[in-house]
Amino acid sequence: MAKFLAIYTGQPGAGGPPDPATIAKGMQAWTDWMSRHASQVVEGGGPLGKTKRVTKAGVADAQNTMAGYVIVEADDHAAAAKMFEGHPHFAIFPGDGVDVMPVMPIPGA
Repeated sequence: MAKFLAIYTGQPGAGGPPDPATIAKGMQAWTDWMSRHASQVVEGGGPLGKTKRVTKAGVADAQNTMAGYVIVEADDHAAAAKMFEGHPHFAIFPGDGVDVMPVMPIPGA
């Protein structure tokens, strides 16, 4: 099976924090999703904090839409993406979506 990095995306501050009932419903749905896919989850990941971007010019605060991540295994890219259809990140919480990409081998390794 191939590995895939899934990045949960969302606009910073979009919709404000959910109410406690939505948080409870969303976390239960997320736990259920993780349980259903436990055999395919390689790294459970987690939420992401503020970003520092490092370039030739140095280190600076930056902003992006990445909110969290998980690493999964699947037969192919389509199967990995299908795992996230209706995911609580955007079905219950105010997330935008989930970007799913293959983890490629290191050239020459």
